Amino acid sequence: MALSTIKTASIANDAITSDKIINDGNLGVRNLIINGAMQVAQRGTSGATGNGYNSVDRFRIASGGTSQWALTQTQETDAPTGFSKSTKYSCVTAETTLDAADWAGIQYTFEGQDLQHLSYGSASAQSITLSFWVKSSATGTFGVSLFQPNDSRIIGSTYTISSANTWEQKIITFAGDTTGIIDNVNTEGLRIYWLLAAGSIYTGTDNTSWKAYTSNAFADGHAVNLIDSTSDNFYLTGIQLELGDTATPFEHRSYADEFARCQRYYEYGRIVQIDTTVITGSFVVLKRAAPTMTRLGNTWTASEGGTFGPFDNSAYYVQSGGTSYVGGQWSADAEL
Repeated sequence: MALSTIKTASIANDAITSDKIINDGNLGVRNLIINGAMQVAQRGTSGATGNGYNSVDRFRIASGGTSQWALTQTQETDAPTGFSKSTKYSCVTAETTLDAADWAGIQYTFEGQDLQHLSYGSASAQSITLSFWVKSSATGTFGVSLFQPNDSRIIGSTYTISSANTWEQKIITFAGDTTGIIDNVNTEGLRIYWLLAAGSIYTGTDNTSWKAYTSNAFADGHAVNLIDSTSDNFYLTGIQLELGDTATPFEHRSYADEFARCQRYYEYGRIVQIDTTVITGSFVVLKRAAPTMTRLGNTWTASEGGTFGPFDNSAYYVQSGGTSYVGGQWSADAEL
């Protein structure tokens, strides 16, 4: 019996290039951002006004000062080519004159243990590149900052929005920090801030290299007040943070994958097991830490005198003194 001949094709050495590998999308698990395509919004497409996680998962409104302005966050279908969702920040109460201590922005926070490969605090500290798509009702120079809370370190940069109400991609590379160490913990290791407004005490000191945090280095170079009119809005999507000094094409992960990643920080569900003294259950995804449990639109009947707790990051139970629980909705919040 004749043996089959297997023919192999040779590939020229110059046919395999870094550019081709990158653009063919073969580099996986490189985006450190969770939900960068803004597809997951467990809290709803429209969120409450004020600081906190109000709509799209993992991105929160952050601000300081004591004035009257207010922002709200929503999930939108307005997005650039290649994306289907974005997160929108709208000014619903305006402040035409920004006080010196006022600031507003969008915050993303990483666990320290997810950033150990950056080697911060050593001579081998790695550069990282942030890329994102943005659309704004106002043009001008905007600030973006990285804050490392373990050692209170700051670095920042600026980018320019050239055309109002037009999607534009921005790419910023940050040097590695050879001084500050990101702790190997499940608490805060690094924050990103996209600034929308910044009072005078947050500018004036160059922040383009890593340094000890001072307030006037927080938003240096930011020159737009995007909370001075109820017509102000700001959209983000396609956010990627990756190792190195080169932005690669956005890493699109499956919806199921991104949803599960988000559930490490926030999950909602329903208690259905009936017991005369204790109702037990477990989370779908292991939480970052012991979460805060909250009842949501509960359908409890008869005796409702139960209390949540105690909790760890893998299970919960509801201890009650009642005997007629039918069920109830809850949320588990372990956000940073």
